[in-house]
Amino acid sequence: MTAEQALSRLQSLCSRCEKCIFDVSQKLRDWNISPTDAKKIIAKLQEQKFIDEQRYAQAFVRDKSRISHWGILKIKQGLQAKKISAIIISTALQEIDLECYKKDLQQILIRKNALLKANSPSEQKAKLIRFALSRGYDYQTVYEAVTKLTN
Repeated sequence: MTAEQALSRLQSLCSRCEKCIFDVSQKLRDWNISPTDAKKIIAKLQEQKFIDEQRYAQAFVRDKSRISHWGILKIKQGLQAKKISAIIISTALQEIDLECYKKDLQQILIRKNALLKANSPSEQKAKLIRFALSRGYDYQTVYEAVTKLTN
């Protein structure tokens, strides 16, 4: 694939859904585009506003918190894996409405609690805490929500 073809395909891809520089560079490596051409292509995509790290981070946070019901820690880790800067991550995470965040946590805990089989209340509480922590919620928020649910 030539650099021009790669640019055209990436423009099409980026116009359909948000992509970050990391995703685009992965595609370019998969397509065996030279590193110098890859840098030029990425620069051109940024110049033409096909790629915008801030816009990507905001979309990622919005989708993962509202649709996938991920916690802040897991969202932050996902953005860090995509090599997004800490400043952009912190700005994007401010979009999360903490009231909705806590309500979402409460709802997933209620659903999970209905499916759990535990021998004792303390075991059930521990399972709920582990589940919520695995979803990326912070311990303090999880503990408060589980305590509220089990009381």
